[in-house]
Amino acid sequence: MEEKTVNKTNTNGYTFLFAIIMVLVVASVLAFTATSLKPLQTENVRNEKMQNILATVGIQTSRDSAQALYDQYITETVALTEDGSVDESADAFEVDLSKELRKPVNDQVYPLYVANIEGAKYYIVPLRGKGLWDAIWGYISLKDDVNTIKGAVFDHKGETPGLGAEITQAWFQERFADEKIFDENGNLVGVSVVKGGNASSSKDNNEVDAISGATITGNGVSDMISERLKHYLPYFKQQTDVKVATK
Repeated sequence: MEEKTVNKTNTNGYTFLFAIIMVLVVASVLAFTATSLKPLQTENVRNEKMQNILATVGIQTSRDSAQALYDQYITETVALTEDGSVDESADAFEVDLSKELRKPVNDQVYPLYVANIEGAKYYIVPLRGKGLWDAIWGYISLKDDVNTIKGAVFDHKGETPGLGAEITQAWFQERFADEKIFDENGNLVGVSVVKGGNASSSKDNNEVDAISGATITGNGVSDMISERLKHYLPYFKQQTDVKVATK
C-alpha cells in the first residue's frame, strides 16, 4: 500500500503558526515606526502650539520658523494658581488643559504667555471648553489694558463641517479683534457668540455674530472664553492699574 506524503504547509497548525509570526512582525514594524516618529510628532505639536500663540498677536509663521519667532516675541511665560500667584514649579508651556480641567479649580494651573510686539504688550490665555460633539480649544490675546482683545484662534476635535467647524476660519476669528471682555461696570462678561451680534458694528457690546446653524458650538466658545478668563483676574489686578470687578 502506497504511503501518502502529507504537505505540512497545508495543515491548520502551520497556518496558525504563520499567522502568529506575521502578527508579530507587523506589530514590531508598527511599534518601531511609532517610536521612530514620536520625536517628530512631538516637535510638530510644539511648533503648531507656538504658531497658534503667535497668531493671536498677528504673527503668522510656518512650523519651521515658529520656534525662532516664539523666542523673539514671547518674553515671558508663567504658570498661575487660582489666587494669581506664580507657580514656579510648573512649566507653563507644558501644561495640558485637557488634564487640568479634570482637577478641582484650586488645584489647576493656569498658563499665561506675555508677548511684546514693537513695544506693545499682550497677554495670551489658553482656552478649552466643550462644543457640540467634543472638545474645542484655542488662544485669546488681550492688549495691555487686559480688556481689549487683540486676536483669537480656535480649533476643535469633532465639530460639524460647514457649521461648528467654521470656528477655525479666519473670518470668524477676526470678529473678536478689538472686542471688550468687561462690561461698562467692570464686570468680566467675556464675548458672547450670538446671532446678529455685530449688527451695530460696535466693539463695546461684548458680542460677535454667530455662525449660522452652529448655536451650540458658538455657546461653547462663549462659555470657554468667560470661564477661562475669570481665573486670570487676580493676576491681572496685580499687574495693571485697570480696575476690574471680581464678580
